[in-house]
This record gives sequence, structure tokens and C-alpha cells, in this order.
Amino acid sequence: MKFQTKAIHSSQSPDSQTGAVVTPIVTSTTFRIKEPGKPVEYDYSRVSTPTRKTLENCMADLEKGSYCFALASGCSALHIVSQLLKPGDFVLMEEDSYGGSLRLLEHLKKVQGIQVKLIDFSNLEQLKKELHFKVKMIFLESPTNPLLKIIDIPAIAKQKASESLLVVDNTFSSPYFQNPLDLGADIVIHSATKYIGGHSDCLAGLLISNRLDLKESFTFFNKTIGSVLSPFDSYLLLRSLKTLALRMERHHENALELAHFLEKQAQVDQVFYPGLKSHKGHEIAKKQMRGFGGVLSFIIKGKQKQALSFLKQLKIFTLAESLGAVESLAEHPLTMTHGAYGSSSVTESLIRLSVGLEDIEDLIQDVQQAFSCL
Repeated sequence: MKFQTKAIHSSQSPDSQTGAVVTPIVTSTTFRIKEPGKPVEYDYSRVSTPTRKTLENCMADLEKGSYCFALASGCSALHIVSQLLKPGDFVLMEEDSYGGSLRLLEHLKKVQGIQVKLIDFSNLEQLKKELHFKVKMIFLESPTNPLLKIIDIPAIAKQKASESLLVVDNTFSSPYFQNPLDLGADIVIHSATKYIGGHSDCLAGLLISNRLDLKESFTFFNKTIGSVLSPFDSYLLLRSLKTLALRMERHHENALELAHFLEKQAQVDQVFYPGLKSHKGHEIAKKQMRGFGGVLSFIIKGKQKQALSFLKQLKIFTLAESLGAVESLAEHPLTMTHGAYGSSSVTESLIRLSVGLEDIEDLIQDVQQAFSCL
């Protein structure tokens, strides 16, 4: 089956009892056991529930993985991955990453003795020098947040030591545009709050892998920590998956057109969007992605005053954190998502836009009128 068909039908046959074509929301926290000591599919909702299991099976299929865990947030997914680390382990992390990811790794450095080094993963020559056998985990986003850098995932997978775990945050691309497991990653994580959910109404995270040893570890941590996704939120994600392909196509089309528009504006110094030929990682993106997503960033001419003034003038774009939803959002990374933990590249004049599904002419007019007010 093709992606769109899988998103609608994978693990989602009509209910055997009622014939319902929509997966039922099973809210029960406990399940009857016919005989003590005999294994059953469901016994307690912290371990598994029918609604969550359906979502996990569908997402594993879409990400071309064998195992998926649906969690309470993207940060929960990263937290469970971090449980694989022991004191003294060495982690390499892309310097341009989500502030929440940087915050967790910084915390682990202090309390758990994890060694973390932030480097520019787009500089492969520099990266090769760091990919030694002592590296336990390599963590990256591609495209990165908020500078939209493209990281050559297959090149890193080929160069890394066999003992190293390659973890890829695939939130910006979704499985519709990119499948990191096919590119050599060991673990894929998502903030499913973003494109998977797509409607700014569901907080969720996903963790996917093909490795049985990791599945067993994640099962233990998931059961022990208990940061699992609720049946209702699992239902919301299943509902949203049915339109993921359609939404991602429109996000991509709108973002690409807006990026071309921004490149021509006198008030803009630089636009960061991998769909532009001017983007440093454009050729790599074409090889490992099937589309360029709906997030772009740009540097407005001037300083923080001009950036904040522009954001205040927007009328359709909403000033808000998060991304990947049907409505367009705008933010100032330095004072919002990346304020405490962003890299030196997150400057005071950087603006990030999550381009939604509105009519592109309306979005361009909104940006135009905001520029005209500066």
C-alpha cells in the first residue's frame, strides 16, 4: 500500500464486534485476565491499550519501523531515549536543535555525568573527527530547528561506529517526507504535537525503531516511567494521520512560495528553507527527502526591535510557540523556544514561521503589510 492508503487503513480494520470503521476509544485502565500467570495482550493501560496500540502499529508502518511507542509528549520520547545512557557516556548533538532537547541534555550533564558535545553536523569533515568509538549516541534533527539545516543522515550512519546509536528527530519532515530508519538511523522520535497531530489540540510524542534490543529497553522504561499517551489522544492522532499526506503537501507548497517571496524582499537579509536552491543543504535534501516541509526562518534587517515589531503587526500568522498545525504561527526563537539554550546562530533578528494551510495569497499579503509597517 502507498502512504496515503496506509495512513487510513494500516492496523485500522473495522471493529470486529460492532463493525465501526473508526477505531474505538477504549478508556479502560484494566483488563480481565482469564487465568493467572497466562500471558495476555492487554492487562493494564500503562503497558498497552487497544487504541494506543492501533496508533503505534500504524505509525511504525508509516515510518518503516517495527516498533513504536506513543508517549505523552516529544520530550517524553527524548527522556526515554536518554535512559539508554550511563554516567560517562559521550553524546554528540547538532548545535542547532530544539531548546527543550538541549535543556534535557544539559540537565543530564549535571546530574548524570553524561558528556555532551555540540557541533555543526552539516560540516561533515569536522563531524568525522568526532565519530569515534566512545560516542554512545548521536542526536540530530534534519531539518534543524530553527535554522533549517539539512544533515546528511546516510553519511553519518555510514561513518559512525557500530556501537553508536543514531537518533533522528523527524518532527519537521514527518514520515510523509522522510524516513530516517531507511537512511540508517537506529531511533526516530517525533513531537507528534506538530505535524502528526496537526491541529494544535493534542500533546504527544512517538518513538520508533527496528531493533529488538531497543524495543525491549523502551518497553521496560515506558512501563516503569509511565509517560504513555491517553486513549483519547491516541484517537486524535489516528484521526489526524488520515489527512497527513494532504496537509504536508499543502504545507510544503505554501512554505516554498512564501520562501521565494521573502527572498525578494528588501527587508530580509537571508531566508532559511531547504526547498530554495540557495539553501546550502538543498541537494542533500532532494536526495533524502520527498518534500521540504512547512517551516522556514529568515533574518530581518535590523535588530530585535525590528523583529518584534514585524511579529506584532501580523494578523493571520499568530504569535505563538509550536509549529506544524493547520493555522500559521510565527515566533521569535531568541526570546521564545530557544531563549535559554539556543546556539549562537539564533540571533535577535531571526524569525521562524510555521506556514499553515490558509490561502497562500492571504499569507503573503499578511507578511507584506507587516513589512510595510516597519
